Amino acid sequence: MIGLVVASLIFVSSVPPSWSVETTPLDIDRYCSRMPHPEPCKFYLNHPPPSVPPRNGTEFREMMLRATLELSLEAHRQVVGLRWKCRRCRAKYVWRDCRKLYDIMVLQLNQTLRGLGSRHRCSYLDAQTWLSTALTNIETCRLGFRDLNTADVISPAISVNLSRLISNTLAVNEVLMMMASRRPEDYDRKDFPSWVSNHDRKLLQSNSLASVQANLVVAKDGSGNSRTIQEALNEAAKRTSMSSRFIIYVKSGVYREIIEVAYNNDNIMLIGEGIKNTIISGGRSVNGGYTTYSSATAGIDGLGFIARDITFCNTAGPNGGQAVALRSASDLSVFYRCAFLGYQDTLWVLSQRQFYKASQVFGTVDFIFGNAAVVFQNCQIYARKPENGQPNVITAQGRNDPYQNTGIVIHKSQIRAAPDLAGVVSSVQTYLGRPWMQYSRTVYMETYMSSLVSPTGWLAWDTSNFANTVYYGEYMNTGPGSSTSNRVKWNGYHVITSPTTASSFTVGNFIAGQSWLPATGVPFTSGL
Repeated sequence: MIGLVVASLIFVSSVPPSWSVETTPLDIDRYCSRMPHPEPCKFYLNHPPPSVPPRNGTEFREMMLRATLELSLEAHRQVVGLRWKCRRCRAKYVWRDCRKLYDIMVLQLNQTLRGLGSRHRCSYLDAQTWLSTALTNIETCRLGFRDLNTADVISPAISVNLSRLISNTLAVNEVLMMMASRRPEDYDRKDFPSWVSNHDRKLLQSNSLASVQANLVVAKDGSGNSRTIQEALNEAAKRTSMSSRFIIYVKSGVYREIIEVAYNNDNIMLIGEGIKNTIISGGRSVNGGYTTYSSATAGIDGLGFIARDITFCNTAGPNGGQAVALRSASDLSVFYRCAFLGYQDTLWVLSQRQFYKASQVFGTVDFIFGNAAVVFQNCQIYARKPENGQPNVITAQGRNDPYQNTGIVIHKSQIRAAPDLAGVVSSVQTYLGRPWMQYSRTVYMETYMSSLVSPTGWLAWDTSNFANTVYYGEYMNTGPGSSTSNRVKWNGYHVITSPTTASSFTVGNFIAGQSWLPATGVPFTSGL
């Protein structure tokens, strides 16, 4: 399960760690003065004033978490109370998104507070992941009202102070994590990460799908337990225990439906009959009146989700605007031998820890985007032909706080032109990524890059200047598009030459894969 995942990550820290080793207690104001956002810290932690000051960093973190949770509950109440103002169709989609995102945020803050308590049911890295997700959920809510121009309706419930308290809590937890971190063992095992059980590993690696003992079978022709995938997912959600793996076998066919794996529907495994045979297809888009969030053909929130041999498709086309094929916020999730087809915003790696293996991703603008801690390994990434005048951008990473443990890593993969782009590749600029948020972090390692990649490599985000705060790295890539001699001259861009630095972005280190992936059965390389 989730607990006790520890990893050695790269952090960008501006908080002096001296408070964490103080020999005498500090008062609240002195602790808060060393936070990224001292004023809301002082206000919320002193109202009401604590009966005794925190004796150490751990107690201060608990106080910060409690204050953050209390403010999040107030923000949640405000969002729920906006329902009566959201009767217009466009505002209704934004409200539904924000209500769900705030529900999950409150649950995760509660989970973090309980997990870091006396029983230590979660690790510092778990807490950093869940806190990062809470901050991402607030930003995702904002994104929805920007999509549909409904800021007047929902923005009063978006608390700047709540974001700042979460940022402070991230900063405190990072310092404590740096003090307690240990190096995970067996980084070089060429196996699935250790969060994957032996049972799941066998399911993923089995060559005989007929041998899979499915809990439910989906078949369009009526030969299974249900004709739709969502019906099977709804049935799975009724089970009394979510701790064991629930397998849904999806027979060949094009399933034209929008599916949701709810936050409390954990440990679902969808197994298809191959990416050319089992296809989940939808056509929602922002230009069609949906938010980016609600445009997703598949939305995955339940813990420990696994998919194998399935295609997720959004058919909105190159002029549909943002149109998501798959949106995942599933912690400790795995996608193995899957395909993701779309144009703009194909694959939203929204949040938490994710792993993609031997999969294919097709798109045009920002087609792998989000703020998860995610590694793509042995994947095929295909740029398609965009609308006239548009560039292709492969990644748009959304890290908006320097303490979030998030980023996109593409390892041992291939960057190529899709068939529709191959004949006109010289007329379209294709970039490795652009910074969606101020602290965007993306690394390509040991990946083949065809000539379609622009010599400059990376693209600025409109008029924003994040060149000094991003972390973009390239390590030992190959192919005609891999030359770094003409890359951007940003301070945040790095040609990585040290294997030690590069190893910080491997499956073993970046997503602590050795602690959870082996249980899934997906083969992976833990180190370089």
